Amino acid sequence: MLPLPLPHSSARPQAEEADDIREARKAKAETFNTRMYAGPPGDKAYACFVRRYDAAHLARHPRQKVASMKLLVSAEYDKQDKQLHNSFRLGFRYRNRAGDFDSSGSCSHAVFTKDGNEVRLGCGVDCESGGIGVALSKDDKSAIVRLARVRVWQNNKPDDDAEESLVAGADDKIFGSTARIRVNALCW
Repeated sequence: MLPLPLPHSSARPQAEEADDIREARKAKAETFNTRMYAGPPGDKAYACFVRRYDAAHLARHPRQKVASMKLLVSAEYDKQDKQLHNSFRLGFRYRNRAGDFDSSGSCSHAVFTKDGNEVRLGCGVDCESGGIGVALSKDDKSAIVRLARVRVWQNNKPDDDAEESLVAGADDKIFGSTARIRVNALCW
């Protein structure tokens, strides 16, 4: 199973259209950050989520490419600009390919969908390489990962030869029930 880190940028969610989101007010963003990191983030904070899909799930979703996924969301307070900067690391294994694949990038501050039903982080990979949206379940125990396309590397080798993209198919657009675990060696 694979693991998931993060500098700040003006990253926007790539997994949905830009007009589908709006910035969260400071109080709402702080509430979301407290939920994400299971407490106030302070100077540094981490949240780790893991999902391994069993044979029954994969049988019900025959076009799903991903067999397991790990997500690490990180936050670091920048004393110069007095902002909390979020980042992500996404690791996964394909169901029909050997090897570990991962991606990482920075996340924008918490954003709401236009209809106000979901708050999430919009995370992007540098150089127009796609990205993910990260929300939480209502009980804060699981992450919901949305993607359209994200650049990935095999075996943590960020070079042009190892680079490719995980492109959302019919069964790979939303990964729900990615369970929160303690941040330890299992999360990278």
